[in-house]
Amino acid sequence: MHGIFPILNTTFHEDGAIDFESQARLVDYLLASGAHGLGLFGNASEGYALAEGERQSLLAAIARQVNGRVPLVVSTGATGTDLAVRASQAAQDGGAAALMVLPPYFLKPGADGLMFYFEAISKAVTIPIMVQDAPLMSQVPMPAALLARMAREIEHVSLVKVEAPPTAAKFTQILDSKPPVTLFGGLNGNFFIEEYDRGSRGVMPGSDMIPEFVRLWNLLESGRREDAWTLFVHLLPLIRFELQPGLGVSAMKHNLVARGIIDNARVRHPTSEIDAAGLKELAFLREWIARLY
Repeated sequence: MHGIFPILNTTFHEDGAIDFESQARLVDYLLASGAHGLGLFGNASEGYALAEGERQSLLAAIARQVNGRVPLVVSTGATGTDLAVRASQAAQDGGAAALMVLPPYFLKPGADGLMFYFEAISKAVTIPIMVQDAPLMSQVPMPAALLARMAREIEHVSLVKVEAPPTAAKFTQILDSKPPVTLFGGLNGNFFIEEYDRGSRGVMPGSDMIPEFVRLWNLLESGRREDAWTLFVHLLPLIRFELQPGLGVSAMKHNLVARGIIDNARVRHPTSEIDAAGLKELAFLREWIARLY
């Protein structure tokens, strides 16, 4: 489990129904771009706006298409422990190679409650669990010491996705005690290089810049740091644009439509649509990225 794991955008027709043909093209595009794995039903997937039956249908279709070529990391966090356990078991049965799990974010448990929640999921599955440390979204803080404790004491917790700014410092805080854990970055790769330097083994951005992120990963892995920074600085304006709260998913989909990969940039409410001025700004950033080629 390492490298570039895009969070798969969920594609919709104009009427809001799932567009399975566009979804298949997007999967093929990401694999052809060199993605090392795929993340399903995360924030960029609009997982919060998908019904349980839709999740099951999408996972089945994507697992068939991928056919084991790369691992699928399926988001299964829930507001209740029993719900998260059932979702995690279903994801494992459906072909997930690992689970990405948010803590309960409605009634927010303390350390003991979080240990209970992740332990319950671990006892119900046999695949790795990635703890999603995303307090900007969940409003559930998980200190570095607690995350390290989870990795040591809960059997299947072996990964953490760190999205708690300042992220680079938290990588160091977690790894200082040498827990048996692999760390990934998120937040659309905003601090990818700093996190890599501090021990990150991968990043989970959106789906629209994966050729560029794979190129960046390969530069870092080959020790070409100056080239990596040059590329990253070129990507940063679009990375930053997509981190605007509520607008990133719409921006990613418009970029994928512009590349001819998916048919429609439709999002599901409460996901926000980019306004007319924002679309012009986004078009300029696409042209800026295109100068790489």
